[in-house]
Amino acid sequence: MHAQPGDWLVVKGPQVDAPEQRGRILEVRSADGTPPYVVRWTADDHVSTVFPGPDAIVRTAEEEKAAEDRARTRFDRVQRYIHEEAGHVGVR
Repeated sequence: MHAQPGDWLVVKGPQVDAPEQRGRILEVRSADGTPPYVVRWTADDHVSTVFPGPDAIVRTAEEEKAAEDRARTRFDRVQRYIHEEAGHVGVR
């Protein structure tokens, strides 16, 4: 695993229904981009030094933006579907 400041650290949830943890990498403590990383977590703005495990990936800022755009598109599609189907839902 290699990173540079500005990249994102994404740690997958330990269960299917557990959310991912995301943080912006502020500092890389090695010259070759390997851990440890100083990360500011988006969930609570906490800053910590991290040695990521096998459940973590590093994304560039561009990759993270693309992932956010895909998630937003998915969310918008679901919202549109719910709105369109609202008139067709029957209650027994």
